[in-house]
Amino acid sequence: MGRFGRWAGVTMAIALPWLAGAAHAAEGLSVAVTVPASASAQPIDGRLILLISAKAGGEPRTQVTSETALNSPFMFGVTVDGLKAGQSVTVDDAAFGWPTRRLSDLKPGDYTVQVVLNRYETFHRADGSVVKLPPDHGEGQQWAEKPGNLYSTPVRLHIDPSSQQHIAITLDRQIATITPKPDTEWVKHIRIKSELLSKYWGRPVYLGAHVLLPKGFADHPKAHYPLMVFHGHFPDDISGFRTTPPDPNLEPDYSERFHLAGYNKIQQQEAYGFYQKWISPDFPRFLVIEIDHANPYYDDSYAVNSANLGPYGDAINYELIPQIEKQFRGLGQGWARFTYGGSTGGWEAMATQVFYPDMYNGAFAACPDPIDFHAYTVINLYADKNAYALQGAAQSVERPAIRDYLGEIRSTQRDSNYQELVMGDHGRSGGQYDIWQAVFGPQGADGYPAPIWDKVTGDIDPKVAAYWKDHYDLTNIVARDWATLGPKLAGKLHIYVGLGDNYFLTDSVYFAQDTLESLKNPAWGGELAYGQRAEHCWNGDPTQPNAYSRLHYNTQYVPQILERIAKTAPPGADLTSWRY
Repeated sequence: MGRFGRWAGVTMAIALPWLAGAAHAAEGLSVAVTVPASASAQPIDGRLILLISAKAGGEPRTQVTSETALNSPFMFGVTVDGLKAGQSVTVDDAAFGWPTRRLSDLKPGDYTVQVVLNRYETFHRADGSVVKLPPDHGEGQQWAEKPGNLYSTPVRLHIDPSSQQHIAITLDRQIATITPKPDTEWVKHIRIKSELLSKYWGRPVYLGAHVLLPKGFADHPKAHYPLMVFHGHFPDDISGFRTTPPDPNLEPDYSERFHLAGYNKIQQQEAYGFYQKWISPDFPRFLVIEIDHANPYYDDSYAVNSANLGPYGDAINYELIPQIEKQFRGLGQGWARFTYGGSTGGWEAMATQVFYPDMYNGAFAACPDPIDFHAYTVINLYADKNAYALQGAAQSVERPAIRDYLGEIRSTQRDSNYQELVMGDHGRSGGQYDIWQAVFGPQGADGYPAPIWDKVTGDIDPKVAAYWKDHYDLTNIVARDWATLGPKLAGKLHIYVGLGDNYFLTDSVYFAQDTLESLKNPAWGGELAYGQRAEHCWNGDPTQPNAYSRLHYNTQYVPQILERIAKTAPPGADLTSWRY
């Protein structure tokens, strides 16, 4: 059914599954959301998200952002279980809301109203747990774009919460399937069934990757290549690679993040510049891959084994990587593999090197997600009692989550977590804090991730924090296991972060630096640098501003990589077949 397909349906109010009794008559403002009879032959589980925007144009579902609490639509979330097509759900003050807690807290005015139903499926995992989660359908775990999700045509309405106003909305549209990107001369796409993950999830699970081939790949059939793993968020293709000049008809945009006009044209120009460098005569030849490991919790798995997501680390490194190297003639040895990335990818780059120390010969971790939980952004998980507020004798101060380049706070910790709680309970929002919780934490008694803190109050659970420390605090793990890890990691870790990181990721690197520089026998021998006035995601180039350096991952670390290979390649290693 097409993206803009429509259904007819009948609206009737029924009680939400978690309300006692039969159908209730909502008092005050309420929204009755109908699922058309033709929408599904089976009862539907999922998260219903009501969006109410003051903006007159566009779709509210496209206006949701985690970057700031200032311009978001009003959002209200309700979980539905076993909802039959043809029935309706009433959203009222019982729904959890943000930035206002209750629907009736809205101010009278004109609003654009839209509803999205993020559909869940039931997973029977190998450990016996049964959970309802939103599977990825090729969109990178984005509920507003997920194929198969139902949504409504936006309507402009006058809303007066003080009245007995009842609004009827029909989920008359369904998001269409996504067409995979085709192979090209330079970029190939690979998809494998992971036996490890399929066993864990109790259904077939696939891993994918986009492979950038070096110039001359077909003309040099005896050449074998080093492998560069570019970690990051869900990629729909190789990022930042363009074989044609910038589009002369592209309408310039403005980047609020980088304060640059025409940033879309800059991105195209830099992508084309990368292609020109990639095919130049003196550029070294190697394979670059970006991995598709979107899962029911997030747009990627963080590339490690975890209690809630399963053995993604082993699946990537023992199933996917060997298949890629076999198919595309990788050298297939640890001295010839490197990993890099920024933000989520920065954490993954370091974690991959730490947990698989012999498989890789260097990690370049830019603006990494927290690598030391003494500074989980601005929260000390081992000492603080509450994640949302800094408590004092006279008052409490809300903790920040996001700042702009001048230090203005754009969202608080409470804002970020409440927005996620609207989008999904039990850690099912697909948001940043929920995936950290899913990856780093143990499984709870209900099969969902054990909360690191109460999502409403912010009170931290010290037992869960202790689990995080033992299993995923990278600094703690490196220091704790340095006797065995030291000989395998010395000289391999490169960490970069801006002093003005928008998500306060600098603080974690401060703690890591103190620990890493104290290591002995051997010394850690790595690299750590801070970018002056640099925001997220500074990746170690002091000669370029963030807006440009973030587009250069696949070329920026090449000199260091070549130097590392020359110093560490074992006798008899192939150092020539790929240097044509």
